[in-house]
Amino acid sequence: MTVPRPLPLNSPTPSTPTGDDATPTAPATAVGEPEDAARQGVVTALRPKPHPTGQRYQVGGLHVIAPPRRTPRARSWCVCGRDRTATGTAAVLALVAEHTEHRTICPRLNPATEGRAAA
Repeated sequence: MTVPRPLPLNSPTPSTPTGDDATPTAPATAVGEPEDAARQGVVTALRPKPHPTGQRYQVGGLHVIAPPRRTPRARSWCVCGRDRTATGTAAVLALVAEHTEHRTICPRLNPATEGRAAA
C-alpha cells in the first residue's frame, strides 16, 4: 500500500482569485425595487421634536434627601434656569416653600404672569 505524499508547505498560493471568480458582479436588486432607483429618506428616521405637543414632560422638580440621624439636603430646579440647593433642616424647609411659590410665578410654567409683571 502506498502512502500519499504530503503537499509542500512552502509553495506560494495566489493572493488574488483567478478565473471567473475574479470578475466583479453587480449587487442583486431587491424584489420589486426598480433598478437605478434613488434611495429616498424615511420619515421615521427623523429625530423627534424636543417637546412633542400633547405629551407631558418634566419641567421642574424638588428632590429631598432626609436620611435618619443625618443632615437633610434638597435640590429644586426648573426649566427656566432656576437651580437651588439647601443643606440643613431649616434651609430645606425654606427651599420647599420657595419651590412651591416659584411654581406659581415661573414665566415658563405660567406665560401669562410674565406680561402681568411687566405692566
